[in-house]
Amino acid sequence: MANERFVKTYSQGVANVTEIWVDKVTGVNYVFHMNGYAGGLTPLLDKDGKPVVTLVEAK
Repeated sequence: MANERFVKTYSQGVANVTEIWVDKVTGVNYVFHMNGYAGGLTPLLDKDGKPVVTLVEAK
């Protein structure tokens, strides 16, 4: 869907899943990890502890 706010840019695994999602409004990258029935989402941080931001095209 073109109007969704988040886009998945990376995915790895089946039962033990790691994904990276990008917020198309702010450009902030998030890591989602799921193992079985447990999962979590957190901002992806660089080596200085700041959020990784991807440049987003203006529409």
